[in-house]
Amino acid sequence: MEEISALWGEYLDGREVGPDEDFFALGGNSLIGIRIIDRVSQDYGVELSVRAFYLAQTPARVAELIEQERTRT
Repeated sequence: MEEISALWGEYLDGREVGPDEDFFALGGNSLIGIRIIDRVSQDYGVELSVRAFYLAQTPARVAELIEQERTRT
């Protein structure tokens, strides 16, 4: 989960992001979301849908999605 928070921080102006912070409240937008999704795919080998990412909204929930996808394969 800390890794996902740090990843978000990289794309959100280098700020520190907590595990339960909302992507859109932090200034996230569709372009940043797509970049993070692409990075998750590269780093974790997991394909998240844009819809799932936006519905998750927090690093903690995105980390859960990544784990769910990893256990499926």
